[in-house]
Amino acid sequence: QVQLVESGGGLVQAGGSLRLSCAASGFTFSSYTMRWYRQAPEKERELVATIGRAGGSTNYADSVKGRFTISRDNAKNTVFLQMNSLKPEDTAVYYCNVLIGLRNSWGQGTQVTVSS
Repeated sequence: QVQLVESGGGLVQAGGSLRLSCAASGFTFSSYTMRWYRQAPEKERELVATIGRAGGSTNYADSVKGRFTISRDNAKNTVFLQMNSLKPEDTAVYYCNVLIGLRNSWGQGTQVTVSS
């Protein structure tokens, strides 16, 4: 069974930093693209960042470019999201995601709150 477990969220002031982690199991981690999404209250879930199988290909939402960095450690089956220069509008629940065939799998999410 695919499992994704996020950690690292918390409360920070605007301008601060957090690093999120997603521990993956139940599939061949190095064979799949990984993604981070976020969802703020009463808003749609938004794709934040994508990383290819070997970590050489990354993509970001325009709203986080230059501030967030996605990375992965295939030996540890973990994907990370380094978030710098945080803004109140980054406040959301952040979710790790993988698409395996036709099935999207999600973690439980980790709350990030940025105070002004």
